[in-house]
Amino acid sequence: MTPETRQGQGNSLVGALLERRYRVDSVIARGGMSTVYRGLDTRLERPVALKVMDARYSGDRSFVERFEREARAAAKLHHNDVVAVYDQGVDREADGDHVFLVMELVEGCTLRDLIIDRGGKLPLAMALSVMQPVLSALAAAHRAGMVHRDVKPENVLIGNDGSVKVADFGLVRAAAEAGTTSGSVILGTVAYLSPEQVTTGAADARTDVYAAGVVLYEMLTGRPPFVGDTAMSVAYQHVNDDVPPPAQTSPEVPPELDALVVRATRREPAQRPADAEAFLAELEQVRSDLGIAPVAVPVPASEAHTAVMPPVADPPTEQFPTVRAQPTRVEPAPMAQQPRHHTRALARPATDELDAPPPGAGMEPRRKGRRNGALWAVVVLVLAALVGGAAFWLGFGNYVAVPKLVGTSEQQAVQSLESAGLSANVTKENDNDVPEGIVLSSNPGEGSQVRSGGSVDLVVSLGKPAVPEISSGMTVAEAENLLRNAKLQPQQNSSSRQYHRTVPEGRVISVDPAPGTRVDLNSAVTLIVSKGPPPVQVPDVRGMSRDDAFTTLSNAGFEPYDAGQQFDGDVDAGKVVSTNPTTGTEVKLVGRPRIGVVVSNAVPVPSLNGMKVTEAQQQVAQLGLQLNVQALFQRQDMVILGQYPLPGSRVEPGSALHVTAF
Repeated sequence: MTPETRQGQGNSLVGALLERRYRVDSVIARGGMSTVYRGLDTRLERPVALKVMDARYSGDRSFVERFEREARAAAKLHHNDVVAVYDQGVDREADGDHVFLVMELVEGCTLRDLIIDRGGKLPLAMALSVMQPVLSALAAAHRAGMVHRDVKPENVLIGNDGSVKVADFGLVRAAAEAGTTSGSVILGTVAYLSPEQVTTGAADARTDVYAAGVVLYEMLTGRPPFVGDTAMSVAYQHVNDDVPPPAQTSPEVPPELDALVVRATRREPAQRPADAEAFLAELEQVRSDLGIAPVAVPVPASEAHTAVMPPVADPPTEQFPTVRAQPTRVEPAPMAQQPRHHTRALARPATDELDAPPPGAGMEPRRKGRRNGALWAVVVLVLAALVGGAAFWLGFGNYVAVPKLVGTSEQQAVQSLESAGLSANVTKENDNDVPEGIVLSSNPGEGSQVRSGGSVDLVVSLGKPAVPEISSGMTVAEAENLLRNAKLQPQQNSSSRQYHRTVPEGRVISVDPAPGTRVDLNSAVTLIVSKGPPPVQVPDVRGMSRDDAFTTLSNAGFEPYDAGQQFDGDVDAGKVVSTNPTTGTEVKLVGRPRIGVVVSNAVPVPSLNGMKVTEAQQQVAQLGLQLNVQALFQRQDMVILGQYPLPGSRVEPGSALHVTAF
């Protein structure tokens, strides 16, 4: 297709072959910055989406360079929830250069389509199921050092398979940094702009958190938090008003989710979740606490077969009836344009140079027309002055430069900010090199323009971290948390486990280095952990009386108890035969370990020689023994001549003594 033919079709590239590879098949949507086409990668035979930038950008060298850098960065962002960027290029044709981006073609709709299809707001479970992949995509970008800057429902694509993907990373930044817009233009979509984007143009991960919070608010309530007749009025609300809790509009929103949306949309960036990953973690915790299971994200029936790609800045044509938000351009109201002429406000024509009207021609309509024209000119001028003045006040007229703060003391920095009409939000962190009390960084940085009365985030050094106070008896988990919070690394080794008489086993005795010691960030701190009391040997109480043995064991920290009796031919009756555990066994003194005491039940053999048999029988019976008599001659008063076992020996209870009698 020739350039002339394309010109005749409204500058459409349909039918063209970009860089002899990408065939342009049909228009998906048009906008102020770009046109999106369905195309085909003829080399890989893969359907693609082609975003071709408007001609006014292709001639801007700085934009093209920035566009290429952003495209390369976006192409490195590989994530299931991010629309993939395949390629970028500049096609040079006779009718001008065409700067374009080649991206994944997503068949489905946008989140805006889904919101409209659902009558404004989404069911709670569906809103969370959309938000989870959106935050997952933004978290991947933030980890890679990228910021989206234009998170909105039009940039959230929903595939026919229920997948949710975020599109258009880097495009807003490319346009902003290339200087292709006037200084009074705020880039991004006004309904989702963070306060810092309005006041300073600055953007970081917390900017995306704010916009994502506004998107979640809209899904829960059916409307953005701020609306107005003009973009300026909406931007003003972002700067000066807090986003209201969603439950004020939709009472069914649970308090936990209500609080999360409010936290994500705080006007002060430091009060929001640090990035999308932190926001996602809080969202998943809320979902878990509420017991809300993920649900499939549907595609509106009217959009089920529509090829949807990253939306463009302006509303689509009548072929794409979905209403899409527009990037906010806050600028003075335009004057009426007259080609090749300078416009002078309220300048009256030189009537003496005009021919007189024909006879009968009415003069009143012409005078009325001139009066109407003059009136409209006045209206335009007044509107231009009002909007221009508001833009100046919001944009530039109420700004002060951030003074030099880094390297000064905290007190000096705060005084400098107060002198400039600013306030300080001070946070502190450890640093190995910068002394305590010295400013490490500021956001915005030195020389940045900040709205008068605004605040600057200061990070002040705490110097090297000190080993925190860790009390004896603290659990290991508690001690490790304290050390990690102090930016130190807890460690243990075999030599760091020691016996301790009072600190229970598994609890911390102390740390090395000692608490209060200044060390480098991430230094290792050794936890000295108790193995419990040192083991004690069971004392030798064999041969002692029971009472003496009990006293000895009690004094050693044990609790003795009677473990029965046992015969031992070497131990007198009533004396200790053994203990359980046995003598010499090492026992940990946890509480008062019980020790069983076994006492001898041996019976000492009495001397029976010379005794009458009848007397001996009585004595032996009293000892629990038996008497076996062997008589040499039977007579009534026999006398014992010998015995076995011998006197003084020990026998078991019930044993028989053998005697010889005459």
